Amino acid sequence: QVQVVESGGGLVEAGGSLTLSCQASGNIANFYTMGWYRQSPGKQQRELVARLTGGVSPTYGDSVKGRFTITRHYADDTAYLQMNSLKPEDTAVYYCMAMKFDTYWGRGTQVTVRS
Repeated sequence: QVQVVESGGGLVEAGGSLTLSCQASGNIANFYTMGWYRQSPGKQQRELVARLTGGVSPTYGDSVKGRFTITRHYADDTAYLQMNSLKPEDTAVYYCMAMKFDTYWGRGTQVTVRS
């Protein structure tokens, strides 16, 4: 069984910064890929924010390029999302994912950006 737990969400003013953290644990370790997706209010689908696979350059969603940075600590299967220059349209529930043989999701953390 795998658990994926996000933390670090909250309320921030437009232009501010926030860092999200994600920890994957359980009976699988050394996940190939970890990343972040988000689901904005009123939207049914999650969109890619950022994902990172070992040995490969990170992939970012177009709307966050240049503002968000994903990093990973491979030794303990943690991932971080540094979010700068936040905009009201970044308001969403942010979900962490970890992938190895299967894809595992966290329950999400709310990020609200106030204009």
